[in-house]
Amino acid sequence: MRIVVGMSGGVDSSVAAHLLLEQGHEVIGLFMRNWVDESVTINNACPWVDDANDAMLVASHLGIPFQVIDLSEAYRERIVEHMFAEYKAGRTPNPDVLCNREIKFDLFRSAALQLGASAIATGHYCRRSTSQDGVHHLLAGRDANKDQSYFLCQVSQDQLADAIFPLGELEKPRVREIAEAAGLPNASKKDSQGLCFVGKVKLPTFLRQRLDVQKGPIVEIPADVVLAAGGGIGHEPHNFDAATGTIVGEHPGAHFFTIGQRRGLHVGGKALPLFVIGKNMATNTLFVGEGPEHPGLMRAGLTIAPDDMHWVNPGAAPAEGVPMPVLSRIRYRQPLFRATLTRNATHWALAFDAAHSGIAAGQFAAIHDLETGEEILGSGVISDGGL
Repeated sequence: MRIVVGMSGGVDSSVAAHLLLEQGHEVIGLFMRNWVDESVTINNACPWVDDANDAMLVASHLGIPFQVIDLSEAYRERIVEHMFAEYKAGRTPNPDVLCNREIKFDLFRSAALQLGASAIATGHYCRRSTSQDGVHHLLAGRDANKDQSYFLCQVSQDQLADAIFPLGELEKPRVREIAEAAGLPNASKKDSQGLCFVGKVKLPTFLRQRLDVQKGPIVEIPADVVLAAGGGIGHEPHNFDAATGTIVGEHPGAHFFTIGQRRGLHVGGKALPLFVIGKNMATNTLFVGEGPEHPGLMRAGLTIAPDDMHWVNPGAAPAEGVPMPVLSRIRYRQPLFRATLTRNATHWALAFDAAHSGIAAGQFAAIHDLETGEEILGSGVISDGGL
């Protein structure tokens, strides 16, 4: 087949291209230039030029055609603007999940098909299978430490239909070995960390290019107050105020923080670290609790708006009012946990078998099959950390 590989300049996508070439496919390398807006990139810290050069060197080494496609305008509109809007509203988006849905498996895929490709390939550590009924299944990668299926939890059946994941059955050390044996020029290149367009800049610094500093109080809520108010387990402490706890510091803006965050508070003198347990965006108040076991961090479940629920495998969706036992995760690399998903008249409810912490609105809750947990059935945008 003619297969277009999304080459990022990293070792994973490079090995993916190498493996497909070894299998006898016609391979074309395509680099996505997603972020070039220097007006909000500090000190030109985004290394996309270096990455593009690395991808070009690999393509030259493999002897395959190579192109650079400029998707920066669409990336700004669909990913970056959305990210700023979400943070401004007090939610915590996941640009990596959106990038796969909106850019890699949409615009990049369209460009690949225009080049006559029969399939597209990426360096993701995940797998795809197709059952006899024609349904495509998104499966976890064999390497549990590198499994990236969570980042593809919003893709559709159509997007999966012509997707190939050459690294799905491999573990990372083996990928490095293949890269070295093939003499790839980037075989020893370190894995990238964080958002590509942020580069080496810390996320709060990047956000301040568009979001104003709005100083507000940091209010510590004692554990017994949370429990007495019936909050914590199952509810975000929106009803708390400065009088409920103690003002222990000042923050630069509640929109810069997320539920469960412990860094960046700059409040000392505590036996245990402080964690963000809630935010009141109307009053620009940040609520914190001491220690990772603080009841204000814990939630019994979460809700998802009807339009924000997406099924990778549409046939898996339960009927309204029918509880569906599932496995789930709300963060990349988080161990799967048992929960029950129910479609109600006004929302989807995901009730946890045991309370979990760090439930942040705007993040994605991935829904896995109960039997093995290998298949991502669907996902939804968390609208509230409570039921």
